[in-house]
Amino acid sequence: MSSVAGSNRPHIEIDPGSGFCFGVVTAIRKAEEELAHSGTLYCLGDIVHNAVEVDRLGRKGLQTITHDGLKELHDVKVLLRAHGEPPTTYALAARNGIDIIDATCPVVLQLQRRIKQSYAAGVARRCAGGREPLIVIYGKVGHAEVNGLVGQTDGNAVVIQDESELDKIDFSRDIVLYSQTTKSLSGFRHIVQLIGERKKEGHFEYYDTICRQVANRMEHIREFAAAHDVVLFVSGAKSSNGKVLFAACQEVNPRTYMVSDETHIDPVWVDGAATVGITGATSTPRWLMQRVAESLQGEEETL
Repeated sequence: MSSVAGSNRPHIEIDPGSGFCFGVVTAIRKAEEELAHSGTLYCLGDIVHNAVEVDRLGRKGLQTITHDGLKELHDVKVLLRAHGEPPTTYALAARNGIDIIDATCPVVLQLQRRIKQSYAAGVARRCAGGREPLIVIYGKVGHAEVNGLVGQTDGNAVVIQDESELDKIDFSRDIVLYSQTTKSLSGFRHIVQLIGERKKEGHFEYYDTICRQVANRMEHIREFAAAHDVVLFVSGAKSSNGKVLFAACQEVNPRTYMVSDETHIDPVWVDGAATVGITGATSTPRWLMQRVAESLQGEEETL
């Protein structure tokens, strides 16, 4: 649809706390700077989990490639997105003469270093005759960030997505737990509690490595969703953060609907609504939320 017809349009507010997180902002800025200079740049994976933004940058010359595609490239520039990459990616780039533009989020980069240090300490302990602790990562299996984190342990970390996967952990070993930066704080605390209950002997240490820009958005987005009759949550289908924040909105406001852009709005959703709130994931650009607002209210001014 292009707009909601009728004179009784609802009042529309775009969430002032929404939009890209600073890691994504930096990655896109670096991509645009290089594209303005050379007109062509490769990106390893979608620069952000939002198809509309990926298409926009694609029209500027950003070419998305896979890890298999990276193997075939030589003597070009490749951007590493905010999610981060394992050490093997950097080694491959060096062998192929690839110039890396590293846009790894500083929060993710710090987490990578901490996990790498923990793993190295564990290996040293094993070499000295002790038993190496098990590194556990609370995160989504196969997620780009998690792949980069596991890579810091030579692939030896155990990844658990929720409590149903606790049996993947060897509880006879000492355990060191970290979290993917975009997981929910409540979910992490729940996992800590469950591991603590099952860990009968040995050592268990855990580190809250969740990005506070993401975690703090959770409380705000609940308040925002509760303050409106209807909420349109703008997000790409691939965004893990989007799924978490969308679920938080729906918990407090059942009339919350996820859309990828303005073409997916069903006018029935806003029937009888006096107010409509528009928000989104940390991977959703503000300009796209503005476009959704304009679709609802034409060219009238929105907050």
